[in-house]
Amino acid sequence: MPSTPEHPGGRPPSPCISACVLDPRGYCRGCLRTIDEIGRWLGMSASEQRQLLEELARRRAQPDRIK
Repeated sequence: MPSTPEHPGGRPPSPCISACVLDPRGYCRGCLRTIDEIGRWLGMSASEQRQLLEELARRRAQPDRIK
């Protein structure tokens, strides 16, 4: 995974790009998180946030994803 700048406390920045609309699969069209993942983001540890960012990269790479 490419490195990303860390926020204070070693946390990665939020993947939110302020394009918040859920697609038919339940993924945000802007950041590809589910509503649950969006809601949990601030409560996640830095490690959990990095793991989710890796999952989001996999989602973006899926050829069949809805855009």
